[in-house]
Amino acid sequence: MKIEKLRLAIDELDQKMLNLLANRTALAKEIGKIKHSSGQQIYAPQREKNIIANMIKKSRGKIAPAVVESVFREIIHACRAMEDKIKVAYFGPEATFTHQAAIKNFGVGAQYMPKKYINEVFMEVEKGLADYGVVPIENSTEGMVNHTLDMFLGSDLQICSEISLKIEECLLCKTGKKSDIKKIYSHPQPLGQCKNWLQSNMPNVQLIEMSSTAEAAKAALRDRSAGAIGSDAAAAIYGLKICQRGIEDGKENITRFLVIGKKSVGPSRYDKTSIMLSVKDRVGALYDILLPFKKYKINLTKIESRPTKKKAWEYIFFIDFIGHISEPNIAKALKEIEANCGFIKVLGSYPRAD
Repeated sequence: MKIEKLRLAIDELDQKMLNLLANRTALAKEIGKIKHSSGQQIYAPQREKNIIANMIKKSRGKIAPAVVESVFREIIHACRAMEDKIKVAYFGPEATFTHQAAIKNFGVGAQYMPKKYINEVFMEVEKGLADYGVVPIENSTEGMVNHTLDMFLGSDLQICSEISLKIEECLLCKTGKKSDIKKIYSHPQPLGQCKNWLQSNMPNVQLIEMSSTAEAAKAALRDRSAGAIGSDAAAAIYGLKICQRGIEDGKENITRFLVIGKKSVGPSRYDKTSIMLSVKDRVGALYDILLPFKKYKINLTKIESRPTKKKAWEYIFFIDFIGHISEPNIAKALKEIEANCGFIKVLGSYPRAD
């Protein structure tokens, strides 16, 4: 009887939460109308970041932060879908980790457009055929995704947000028996992330690179002697069996993804800024570029170089640092940096992933 009374109390609370959710979605619809009439973006990552951060703070440890974030992220997704249906292009096809990252950020209510190549994601957003794009930028094991970096050289799109996704690589095949596998398909990144495991457990198996983990899963489905490295979502969607989970070499295997769009994003108090620049060909040039970051107490989180592809041994530097471009110390630092470099381009200030 005590359990039944408690359940009745839970049922009453569920009804109250449902009524409150209905009120919230009604308000979201009204906000959507105002945004449409004034030309504002439906997606406001800085606002969403602040809502979740505030709710975690107000929970005061009574509910685990991850639980608070999960619940309110779904509420935000549902309410945003009431405002409008956002079109999201992503590096696909379906069931890739980029697809999962896109769903994590935009929810199931968005309209998803899988693209075979990263440059196609940029093109869809540039042409206005998609509102936003989602592309991989960095893996904690394999490092930067150079193709994504290179795309920013010729694109005016802004980074609007970032997504951090823990990656669990699975060995998939049609039969579910590891002994049947004579070759393994996958994207180069997962193959690199699982290199040690593959060498120790399947040293004689042929490794074949594919354009995506989803394409690898499709190839394995057609061949009983083939396996694929991909997600459990890929196994479910493409009808494969999981031979072994967690075959990645680093158990803290995390991939960072970027949300790209046409407009810049306001500050959220939890921001990161990405820039690209070229240094002048003289002694101490890179030192002069980095000095303002120290001077204005700005924390650098990433510096990466890429060849310009125009002149031998000429490089572009990609730099990430904590803070928003609207902050006075960052504006001063960038002004001083600009005086010492060939060119500088702000790729975006955006809420950083936890």
